[in-house]
Amino acid sequence: MGRILEEDIPDDRLETGPYERVLLVAVGTDGSDLEESLDELAELVETAGALTVGRVIQLRDTIHPGTYMGSGKVAEVRELLEETGATGIVCDDELSPAQLRNLEQALETKVMDRTLVILDIFAARAVTSEGKLQVELAQLRYRLARLVGLGHSLSRLGGGIGTRGPGEKKLEMDRRYIKSRIAQLNREQKELQQHRQVTRSRRTEQKLPVAAIVGYTNAGKSSLLNRLTGAKVLSENKLFATLDPTTRRLCLEGGQELLLTDTVGFIRKLPHHLIEAFRSTLEEAKYADIILHVVDASNPRAEKQMFTVYETLRSLQVSDKIIVTLFNKQDVLTGPVILRDFQADKSLPVSVKTGQGLDDLLHMLEEILLERQVYVESLFSYDQASQVAQIRKYGTLLFESYEAEGIYVKAYVPRALKGQLDHALARREKDD
Repeated sequence: MGRILEEDIPDDRLETGPYERVLLVAVGTDGSDLEESLDELAELVETAGALTVGRVIQLRDTIHPGTYMGSGKVAEVRELLEETGATGIVCDDELSPAQLRNLEQALETKVMDRTLVILDIFAARAVTSEGKLQVELAQLRYRLARLVGLGHSLSRLGGGIGTRGPGEKKLEMDRRYIKSRIAQLNREQKELQQHRQVTRSRRTEQKLPVAAIVGYTNAGKSSLLNRLTGAKVLSENKLFATLDPTTRRLCLEGGQELLLTDTVGFIRKLPHHLIEAFRSTLEEAKYADIILHVVDASNPRAEKQMFTVYETLRSLQVSDKIIVTLFNKQDVLTGPVILRDFQADKSLPVSVKTGQGLDDLLHMLEEILLERQVYVESLFSYDQASQVAQIRKYGTLLFESYEAEGIYVKAYVPRALKGQLDHALARREKDD
């Protein structure tokens, strides 16, 4: 069992308050992985506003179905609660209703799990109406599962003693309210999903390629969007600093335009309630042409974080995309770090903070867009100048000459635009 003593806590954290003092508890089969997971849980707890005063790790073949940890560890945690003055514990996995109830009864303290902490952070960080709706929906689904679990212990449908009383009425009222609220939020979310689909359709009609910025939380995604497009998205050195997706237009040196979309940061053991609630937001990556995968190269857990990102993308059925991995935060590396991403098509060391490698990234994006385009060499009449304007906006104009018969153009254009141009030229020949 490891612990963080009070003298190890920074003085500025001791002076501020009030705050919750919590113990972190992890149960599993791999000790080293548990340590890393608890390090991340400690960051989550700090982001949520609590203070970690101790840690407990237990290695078991399986997680105890009733109390998460074994009875011996439960007694050990109870002693540590008294010793450290902790006001609660946070378990590193999502607890079942039975585990939550049994631990609260055995420890006589507040019991939380990783999912609850993440939901709390999301609730504090949501800004837009869509973000708030998605967080509330995830919270209600989480609470309903635990309320139903509590209901099994209170409900006695067979009749007799204990079937009546305000406790049962209150439980049923809570359950009905949560189900009603979830149904209402689902309706509102469907409307938002339809709006998002309309927005995607308009982008498709505009023939602008889309690049989705994905990555582990706090890898530098929002900072990249701000640096490349001048957006003013909040970017802080915190987990889940931004939740709401932001799309901005990026103009490349050759005149090509690209839409950059920031997405919610990923994390290990991302609660399935959140994945379901934020699915329409996370699916921005599914409909993108290019994936910009931002990795914190200074993080010792970078490879495992990359694995988590790809697992989440697979769960969202994101496939057959051009992936560019950016090994960010090169400016804070103290020595050579060798990182490779064998699932990416291209990779690049960058520092969003200093701008290192970003010019190379822009050239790389131009090359990728050029590879996705087809060559066009045609003469457009002057009454078809709008088609040439489309080429300038969405393609790469190589040569343009104003002749007596019209505008002679050599260019690379998206395949969708090529079909539109062919149709316009065929119609002109028919009219002639």
